[in-house]
Amino acid sequence: MRLRGQSLGVKNLIGARVEFARKNLNMKQKELLAQLQVRGVDLTASALSKLEGQLRYATDIELLALSDILNVSVMWLLTGEESE
Repeated sequence: MRLRGQSLGVKNLIGARVEFARKNLNMKQKELLAQLQVRGVDLTASALSKLEGQLRYATDIELLALSDILNVSVMWLLTGEESE
């Protein structure tokens, strides 16, 4: 597993949690990209890497798809907490 070469950016709130949830499922980026494509979200490997690194903005469509694929709530992706 490669370590991130640069510090996290500030362009989204979800990137670090997407990476955490993906790794928690033992899912490679390539597998996540395939699942996103099935849902009509076409990202490149570079775009996903930048999203996880918080170096690009995330769209609402990406947010919903990632929540579904990673089996986490949108609220958790945004805040790190579950809504009650």
